[in-house]
Amino acid sequence: MLAKTANRFSKLVQRYLPDAFVIAVLMTVIVLGIAIAMNPSEPVQMFQAWGDGFWTYLAFTMQMVILLMTGMTLASVPFISRMLSKLAELANKPWQAYLLTFLVSAAAYYINWGLAIVIGAIMAREIGKRNDRAHFPLLVACAYAATVLFPAGLSSSIGLTVATEDHFLQDVIGVIPTSETIFHPANIIIFLSLVATMSVFLILMAPKDKIIKYEEKNPEATKAEKEVSASSEALTPALKLERTPTLGMLIGLIGIVYTIIYFSSGRDLDLNSINIFFLSLGLFFHRSLGNFVKAFKDVATSTSPIVLQFPFYAGIIAILSSSGLGQLIIDGMSSFASPSTFNVFTYWVAGFVNILAPSGGGQWALQGPLQMPAAIELGVEPAKAAMAVAWGDAWTNLIQPFWALPILSVVGLHIRDIMGYCILLSTIVGVVTSVLIFFLL
Repeated sequence: MLAKTANRFSKLVQRYLPDAFVIAVLMTVIVLGIAIAMNPSEPVQMFQAWGDGFWTYLAFTMQMVILLMTGMTLASVPFISRMLSKLAELANKPWQAYLLTFLVSAAAYYINWGLAIVIGAIMAREIGKRNDRAHFPLLVACAYAATVLFPAGLSSSIGLTVATEDHFLQDVIGVIPTSETIFHPANIIIFLSLVATMSVFLILMAPKDKIIKYEEKNPEATKAEKEVSASSEALTPALKLERTPTLGMLIGLIGIVYTIIYFSSGRDLDLNSINIFFLSLGLFFHRSLGNFVKAFKDVATSTSPIVLQFPFYAGIIAILSSSGLGQLIIDGMSSFASPSTFNVFTYWVAGFVNILAPSGGGQWALQGPLQMPAAIELGVEPAKAAMAVAWGDAWTNLIQPFWALPILSVVGLHIRDIMGYCILLSTIVGVVTSVLIFFLL
């Protein structure tokens, strides 16, 4: 039954879902139109808000791009790729293929969502090569579906933001340590419950016929080109510096030592500390600087949609804030909340806002200043309210295709190929997480 429903969703999505950039532009036009309708005497101000907001999150965009690229570069280290290839051999049956892809991706998303994108893509690809009875679009959906779990992990953008000194809401909620957000028992229970629930439903969504197999893109030609290129280069002193493992491992070790000193001094996780740690690990394990630079360049294509589209969503956030539309949405839903239901409503609001502005940090910049004072006034713990926002932001990533773009560029699929499964799964995740948040946060 669920497999048939998933198949219908997939067919509908393939017919009607446009490209992710088209969605970003359409949302810009729609939100701007609503904002002008709400403020008919101030159309100039609405256009100005969009333009001024376009570049507001440049620093955060760079942090997110570095987080993604350092994770993806680390995942491309040869011994990690070999390990994942060996792991893929364990999935002999289709249900094992879907489960293994999801569980490996879930573990990777806990560590770093940039790392998870490549690890999930590699798992889906390697299992697809070995298991011709596995439906490749669903394998990729299994890899991407784990994105809803990242609020419980080490790269949780909101959890790390509120733990960072001088964050913009420090005067309201203070600095909240990760022990009260990411590593709080309630957060861990939500994470484990979703892993178990999603595993079951992903297996149940597997199609029984019309299986689409993985198709490799001429790997022998690429391999031959690399061999010719490598053999044709003379080993000059400059190339020796690029290829020696000494420099890469040395600078990587410097970053690792810094990270050890950073945490031993009692400082907490934040975006910058996570970025320098994964950058350093990538440098150390790629060994030569030449290898690291090449791997970094290779992942740049996967991050280009984020660089292109993030400013458009920043502009949408600015319109939502300046027009009062964002406050209207948040206040409208929160007005029904009591202290016991506030975090559930916060979760739903965050899920809706994320569709309009798919950025944990950008969404926090919009929703945090409105949501946190209301939480404090009702006696709700700011740390729990912040995590409700984080879970809501992650939930509708299954509907908003923005963060699926890097993994799709790695495996060579279009958003339409996986989004039918993701939309159906988002309904299940929304129900389960709402119940868990009501009782735990």
